[in-house]
Amino acid sequence: MKLSTTQAAERLNVSRRRVIALIEQGKLPAEKFSNVYMINEKDLALVENRKAGRPKKETDKE
Repeated sequence: MKLSTTQAAERLNVSRRRVIALIEQGKLPAEKFSNVYMINEKDLALVENRKAGRPKKETDKE
């Protein structure tokens, strides 16, 4: 079943913008039709166990 970014966001409990960011980063596969992304429901498993929040910045140790 194909999902819209809004439906995927609801299932992942994140914002629609976060789903689009995951697609643009290559972490969530999606097909683009015109200006709409469609996501396979099974592909949500690729990102549902990710850590929440931003990754910590690495500090330069000199």
